[in-house]
Amino acid sequence: MTNKLKILTEFLMLSIGSVIAAFAIEEFLVPNTILDGGIIGIGIMINNLTKLPLSMLTIILNIPFLLIGLHKLGKIFIIKAAYCMIIFSLFVSLFAPWANATEETFLAVCYGGVILGVGVGIIIRFGGCLDGTETIILNRKFGLAVGQMVLIMNLVIYSVAGILFGPDRAMYSLLTYFITSKVLDVVENGVNQAKAATIITNDAKEISDKIYQNLGRTVTIMEGEGLVSGKKVVLYCVLTRFEIRELTNIINSVDTSAFVSITDVSEIIGNHIKKTSKK
Repeated sequence: MTNKLKILTEFLMLSIGSVIAAFAIEEFLVPNTILDGGIIGIGIMINNLTKLPLSMLTIILNIPFLLIGLHKLGKIFIIKAAYCMIIFSLFVSLFAPWANATEETFLAVCYGGVILGVGVGIIIRFGGCLDGTETIILNRKFGLAVGQMVLIMNLVIYSVAGILFGPDRAMYSLLTYFITSKVLDVVENGVNQAKAATIITNDAKEISDKIYQNLGRTVTIMEGEGLVSGKKVVLYCVLTRFEIRELTNIINSVDTSAFVSITDVSEIIGNHIKKTSKK
């Protein structure tokens, strides 16, 4: 894929993600006073209290955060973020006159959360963001992990929402946020999210050969030593969540005493080797 085509594809997907997110916010969440987290959540609160357009509030409230993030995160990221916010704001105003998708709060929570997660997941997957607070989080100037900062910020927002609109709105908003975050993870990382298997065994060669033959995955072989069990061989392999069951079957058929640890892999850098055909 040429560089121009790559950039065009990225901005096309950013546009699609922004439109999907705008639809979820305006057709499901806003009519039922359900808040998203971050700047959009603050915008929804102000919109409910003052009737100022959410599209305008999204742009105005995000400008300071974009300026703060400009030097740390680079022009490309900020351009993509600003583009997403503009498309989002435009379509929020376009969707505003439409009839609400549902007046049932629970349906709005479920469907709005899923649709919003899809939209935001697409945006993040292609290098953009929809919320200016993410630029502060990505700066990492505070002594907190990203997850902790997101949680603290949203707890504050939902607490204020509970005071202004009642505790039920805050609880619905928190449930929506949970649904959105789970869907976002699937969209951003894909259903084939990588897993890492660490296998401590006495039958390293047979297990590694079967992993390669059955799954097409290469294995890194390392030497290890247990405090009690002595010399051991440690195998390390990266695979998808759908291959975990087959890996378990392979290990059980060779060495039932093997110790296996499965962990999530957030990102893979470099060559991730898998043979294209099975022997």
